Amino acid sequence: MPTTQNRAVMNWLFIFAFVVAFLVVFGGFVRLTRSGLSIVEWNPISGVVPPIGQQAWEEEFVKYQATPEYQKINTGMTLGEYQFIFYMEWIHRIIARLAGLFYAIPVFYFLFKKIIPFKEFGIYFWMGMLFIGQAFMGWYMVYSGLIDRPAVSHFRLTVHLLFAITLLGLALWTAFGHKYGFSDAGKKAKWSLPSKLAFWSTVVLIIQISYGGMTAGLKAGHVSDTWPLMLGKWIPANLFNSWINLLEMPQTIVFVHRWFAWLGIILVPVVFYIVKKQNYPRGIQNGLLWLTGAAALQITLGIWTILSYVNIAVALVHQANALVLFALAIYFIHRFRALDAEKA
Repeated sequence: MPTTQNRAVMNWLFIFAFVVAFLVVFGGFVRLTRSGLSIVEWNPISGVVPPIGQQAWEEEFVKYQATPEYQKINTGMTLGEYQFIFYMEWIHRIIARLAGLFYAIPVFYFLFKKIIPFKEFGIYFWMGMLFIGQAFMGWYMVYSGLIDRPAVSHFRLTVHLLFAITLLGLALWTAFGHKYGFSDAGKKAKWSLPSKLAFWSTVVLIIQISYGGMTAGLKAGHVSDTWPLMLGKWIPANLFNSWINLLEMPQTIVFVHRWFAWLGIILVPVVFYIVKKQNYPRGIQNGLLWLTGAAALQITLGIWTILSYVNIAVALVHQANALVLFALAIYFIHRFRALDAEKA
């Protein structure tokens, strides 16, 4: 981990984290508008420029017409309709390219100016590798929907999402280090109970986000538009008659996504109670109240998404708030571990 604090690097990392989060949410919009399979090639350089002129558009449209999505879902789509979904995916890819530049240019500038010492470059290097890995996984995901079925692999979509939140978490953790100070790598601080609970709450959240990714990939949110009952029952039949259902069956996946979240919302007030009882700093206590509110809002948005039959605006706010929760979770683990180190 780095040891050198710098305000400019901190600001860059916070903005970069926001850009990554925005990219995730816009990716959700692309998915919900069924735009993600509209560009059938991955051209990192030439793909910066969209088709120009009627002939170029018609040639691009012909490529799309050969895909399973057009042949099985969008048969009869007009060129104008195709241009809309093309531009949504094109904007998504342009934002990703700009995000890459927003990472690369500052990090090399800071390295060249020795604002980031070369011996501390490791964590920034891994951020870059994660970003590149996410880009490759994005195309690998899209490619899975161009062969024989009009949908991407829900596993690849989820891995693509997990790469993004790992990058988000790493950027935030490092930014918090620049803001509050980096821990002494040689000092082994015992994990306090709030630290442990914050860690496991984050694990619950990551599992929940993963099931959200699989729900999105399988379009499992459309299985039922009722809550709390699903398909007219509290627990529909045959959900758990095989372990593979937890990874493959849309009904099981969306059922887990509906109810696993409650474990997280139970853990947050427990952490707040312990922190208040042990007289942690007022800022930590107030922050946990905000976290409790964000968790309650996430449950509410999740239910609203179900009842609205996956309304795009509601679903996107639900996704964005999940990233807010994740950012807060990273913050609290960082702060609790710093307090653990002070007590060691």
